[in-house]
This record gives sequence, C-alpha cells and structure tokens, in this order.
Amino acid sequence: MFHIAKYGLDNFLIGLVLGLVLISLPFIFSLHFVLKILFWIVGGFFVLFSFWFFRDPNRNVPLLAVEDGSIILAPADGKVVEIKEITDNRLLNQKVLQVSIFLSPLDVHVNRSPISGKVFYVEYFPGKYLVAYHPKASEENEHTLIGVENEFGKIAFKQIAGILARRVVCTLKVGDSVEAGEKIGMMKFGSRMDVLLPLNARIFVKVGQKVRAGETIIARLHKEYSFLNI
Repeated sequence: MFHIAKYGLDNFLIGLVLGLVLISLPFIFSLHFVLKILFWIVGGFFVLFSFWFFRDPNRNVPLLAVEDGSIILAPADGKVVEIKEITDNRLLNQKVLQVSIFLSPLDVHVNRSPISGKVFYVEYFPGKYLVAYHPKASEENEHTLIGVENEFGKIAFKQIAGILARRVVCTLKVGDSVEAGEKIGMMKFGSRMDVLLPLNARIFVKVGQKVRAGETIIARLHKEYSFLNI
C-alpha cells in the first residue's frame, strides 16, 4: 500500500496543490497551445515529484536486528560514500568508525533507527548548506545528532542537511526507547546520514554500495573485531 510520509505532509500538499493548479489553468483560461503544454508538463512534474519524494514504503526489518542489539541497520536509503576512522570529540569522545550514506533526491528520505536501544542524546545544530558529500558537511552543515545505547555500547548518527535539503526532522527525545528499523524522522531533499560506530564494529558494506533504511545490515558490534579487520 502506498503511503505518504507524515513528516513531509505539509510539503507534499503544497507541491500537490501547486501542480494541480498549474494543470487546471489551461482549462480555465484561453492560452496558446504551447503554453498549455508547458503548464501541463510543469504541473505534472510537481504532482509526480510530490508523490515520489514523500513516499514512505513499508520495509521488512530483519527480525535478527530487533532481537540482537549488536546489529546495525542502515538508517537511510542511499549510497555509501565513505567509511573511515575519525575522532569524535562531541559525543562519543573517542576514535570511531564513520559510515556515510548519501541520499539523492530520488531516494526515500524517511529515516529509521539503526539499532535497538535507549536514546541518550538528541541535539539540533544550525549551520551551513554545503553539498552533502563535501568533507566538511558532517560538522559544518545544519544537522541533528542522535545517540543510542544498549548492552553492546553507544553509537551515534547524524541527519545532515545538504545544498537542497534545508530541513531535518527528528521525532526522538532523550529517554525514548527505539527498535532497529523504527521510523525516527526525515531529511527533506538531497542529504546525508553519518553513522558513528565503535572501533569494534564489523562493517558489512563497502563504498559505492546502495543501502535501504531499516533493511540493509551495515555493521555488527562485537568485541573480537576492530577497525583493522574490515
């Protein structure tokens, strides 16, 4: 069944109404044939784009991820553009693995929790709107930083705005309990998601791989693995 993301319902309705108005104008006013075609094309684009961008498809969350707190799912649809070791001085205060996922305007933009656990940190940071794949976008762009912990440790993930994505929506608050694959918000238009994992995480994805939020297992927390084992 087709669903529209509740987080973007306002934008969806604006795009839909605008598109329908443009499609209707040639039937109300006497316009040149070329203008009629132009209005229909532009109006049709707004209608189709609104339905496509704000879609919220069902996902088959792996049962293993719900039952096993060590499993890390992709929190966003898109392409893995970077996997690297960094030092996180803001939240985890240690060296971590950063897995970055880039979302194009054609990807589903509803975000899901990558892990089951308890939310211990949520903070919104205003900032710039660099292109989402820019090296400094993770720190300098507008973003929301979220921390979740369970018996296997703490992880963090960032909803990062981009040159087109001018708004991030996060419904989580400190103290909430979440399940892996649970919907937690949305990034509107092209954007990026960074996942920060302990160095003992075993990574199962590679740069260039396409992932699906709530379905693709991207990593597992396990004490016998380290960054050097990837």
